[in-house]
Amino acid sequence: MNKRRTCILGTGAYVPEKILTNDDLAKIVDTTDEWIMTRTGIRVRHIAAENEATSDVASPAALRACEAAGISPADLDAVILGTATPDMLFPSTACIVQANIGAVRAAAFDVSAACSGFIYGMALGKGLIETGQARRVLVIGAETLSKIVDWEDRNTCVLFGDGAGAAVIGACEEDRGILSINFGSDGRLWELLHQPAGGSRMPATVESVEKKKHKIHMTGRDVFKHAVTHMSGAGLRALEEAGHTGPELDWLFPHQANIRIMEAVAKRLEVPREKVYVNLERFGNTSAASIPIALDEAIRGGHCRPGMLIGLVAFGGGFTWAAAIARV
Repeated sequence: MNKRRTCILGTGAYVPEKILTNDDLAKIVDTTDEWIMTRTGIRVRHIAAENEATSDVASPAALRACEAAGISPADLDAVILGTATPDMLFPSTACIVQANIGAVRAAAFDVSAACSGFIYGMALGKGLIETGQARRVLVIGAETLSKIVDWEDRNTCVLFGDGAGAAVIGACEEDRGILSINFGSDGRLWELLHQPAGGSRMPATVESVEKKKHKIHMTGRDVFKHAVTHMSGAGLRALEEAGHTGPELDWLFPHQANIRIMEAVAKRLEVPREKVYVNLERFGNTSAASIPIALDEAIRGGHCRPGMLIGLVAFGGGFTWAAAIARV
């Protein structure tokens, strides 16, 4: 009998209806469609409605993942939600989603690892399953980054979109599953990508709001450099731990942050461009949601099929990074 493993049982995704194009952005800030596409690879992104919070995009994605897995939300033992844009500081957005979908038996909590949050959540869920503390775990990556974007900063407002992706993971004894997860962080670099205000360090005041301290602050060039280095490193370590190499992957699902970052990481992992799944042009950078949205799209579109070997790699504020190798 094969060793008990944690498998991806079903996926789901959801994005808001509203679409913001590069031409729309050109009416707000000094930019053009060509400028954005050349530097990022993004053409459009989905934007949450004014009354639409992170739990509102996470809940339908969660229900679709449960349906794809063939289970009821009531069968879940845990709900783990990665996000940098929770509905509120507490309770966790995972608890709100748990109530929304009727996961009455599930423990629920958030993971704050920015864009790496989904893979961090997978690592935690895998640990719960393989130690016998859970049978079915729902892992979600969900963001409404439009709520914290400075729409007057052309270097950041062109990048981000809203949405959610989810996966139900559970124990299996088949010749598939999550083979390895490698993750890490470097808190010394936190100031390069952060939201200064809103927590205990800088509670909300009239002054903090006026100075846009509640918006995303990013040092783009430095983030780019560290993203390539650490996503590549985590990916290579995860491949080694799984006993595979980059060229063996059927698909690489990198965090959809910037096409140049994704191509540089793929090159270092020796994954051919045609095996790199890219939907960045249509969704932008959705942070923790980007990998599960891409994975769900690939599975439902018939591109990612049972038995295929896949790699997931992410990098986010913290800095955090993570990679996973799985056979779907």
